[in-house]
Amino acid sequence: MYLSLSDRPTTSAGPQRTGGRVSRTVITLGIVSMLTDISSESVSAILPLYLTAVVGLSPVAYGLIDGLYQGVSSLVRIAAGWAADRTDRPQPVALAGYAMSAVARLGLIFAGGFGTISAAISLDRVGKGVRTAPRDAMIAATSDPARLGRSFGVHRALDTIGATLGPLLAFVILWRIADGYDTVLVVSLGFAVLGVATMAFFVPFRTGAVRRDVRRAGPRRTPRAKMRWRAALTPGLTRVTAVSGVLALLTVGDGFVYLALLETGGFAAQWFPVLYVGTNLAYLALAVPMGRLADRVGRVKVLVLGHLPLAAAYLCAASGSGALWTTCAAVLLLGVFYAATDGTLAAVAGRLVPETVRATGIATAQTAVALARLVAATGFGLLWYAVGPRVAMLAVCVVLVAAIPAGLAVLRRFLGSERSGAEIATEVHP
Repeated sequence: MYLSLSDRPTTSAGPQRTGGRVSRTVITLGIVSMLTDISSESVSAILPLYLTAVVGLSPVAYGLIDGLYQGVSSLVRIAAGWAADRTDRPQPVALAGYAMSAVARLGLIFAGGFGTISAAISLDRVGKGVRTAPRDAMIAATSDPARLGRSFGVHRALDTIGATLGPLLAFVILWRIADGYDTVLVVSLGFAVLGVATMAFFVPFRTGAVRRDVRRAGPRRTPRAKMRWRAALTPGLTRVTAVSGVLALLTVGDGFVYLALLETGGFAAQWFPVLYVGTNLAYLALAVPMGRLADRVGRVKVLVLGHLPLAAAYLCAASGSGALWTTCAAVLLLGVFYAATDGTLAAVAGRLVPETVRATGIATAQTAVALARLVAATGFGLLWYAVGPRVAMLAVCVVLVAAIPAGLAVLRRFLGSERSGAEIATEVHP
């Protein structure tokens, strides 16, 4: 991985030709995400165990909370993407999202029950929904199109460093301080504030702005053409979004997988946050290689086939063997899944829409996935309650394996190399 800090931050729409290097803007956005993820993942690493073992919620109630965590961001994601495109200012929109999550961290410190915890988590996820598409649009706008997968891979790698350090931090705090949940929340707030400050002071205001064709008529400019959301609904984006949404319906939250492993694995509860660390380390190690693989063999192919490791992780959790290798394999496979799909979805969506609606297009795809995961988490909580964790995991695994070849068939015209992907984008937007 070759990173460069030598290029200047962009202030215009055109993608940077960086000679294979990753732009400074991408690195800075990665650092912002890293600080924010230290904050959010330190909390999410204790949340499943805290809510089920300490607060005493049922699997159904935890499923609702996990559904909120996975899906509430979808309620505002398209609106935030539209606002970023409409104003040509993705940076302030993204900054507002980071600030909302920091406020949510403060609220979580004072939350004491199901309702207040749900409200704080909802605000945090709304903040995530506001910031994600404008941030990814800035990455796409400041990257060489031929190396877009690598840029997203580098960003996700930095993001995952934070996602790894967060659970590790929670583990150390709980290991050193008995019932140290409040300490975890206070430290989480500190990192959230650092992320907001980095975004505000080190990412230029005009980053990711799209240069538009504005003609002058006499002394006054002609009004800017009205931007419509449907401009982002190209045939390619619609098809990719539909397949991604269906696959996301079969995506069980990591917390459920870890709880299933805890039930059968026999390891002590204080090691629970370490499962998140293992997954994030695998994600960190593979994010850039997977991004480069996607650039080489085709991003859509990697996006769909990347769900195979997820199915294998469910199979490990359903085995009930209790063996250490089964737990380690499930943790590793979850990391492979995220490395193959997380950044790749944004990279695919960003290339299938005109650049003037890039944030809206990315937000549309991400919203479909987030909404599907909200439904999936809630439904899986009910399934867990009805048939138990092992049968529930096995059922989802079987259906997911069957859905993958169907997804490939629907997207067969997009399964070429990176060169083919560029041609398809041209075909969609002649």
